[in-house]
Amino acid sequence: MAAPKTQATSELLLEAVLSSLSDDKAEDIVQIDLRGKTAFGDYMVVCSGRSSRQVAAISEKLVQRLKDEFGRTARIEGKDTGDWVLIDTGDVIVHVFRPEVREFYQLEKMWQPNAAAN
Repeated sequence: MAAPKTQATSELLLEAVLSSLSDDKAEDIVQIDLRGKTAFGDYMVVCSGRSSRQVAAISEKLVQRLKDEFGRTARIEGKDTGDWVLIDTGDVIVHVFRPEVREFYQLEKMWQPNAAAN
C-alpha cells in the first residue's frame, strides 16, 4: 500500500524543490519570492547544471520526486534539448539552465528586488 501523499503548500513544495536540487548537485541555486508580484506562482527557483545531460537528469528527478511525495504532476518544457528546462509545479516555477544559457538570459535579475532599484 502506498504511503499517504503530503499536502502540498507552496512552502513545502519549495522545500522539496530545494532539497532535490541540492541532492542532485545543481549549482548556484537562487530562490525568488514572487508572492504579491505575480499570479503565476509563489516562488521561482533558478539553478544550473554543468551539462545538458545533468540539466535533464536534475529536471527528471525533481518531477518524479514531486509526484512521489505530493502526488503532483508538474509540467515540464525543454527537457529534450537540456539547455533550459522549465518545471511548473503550480506554486513553484523552476528553471534549470546550462551555465552559458543562464548567463545569456539572466532571468533571475528581472525578479530580484534590488534589480528594480538600479
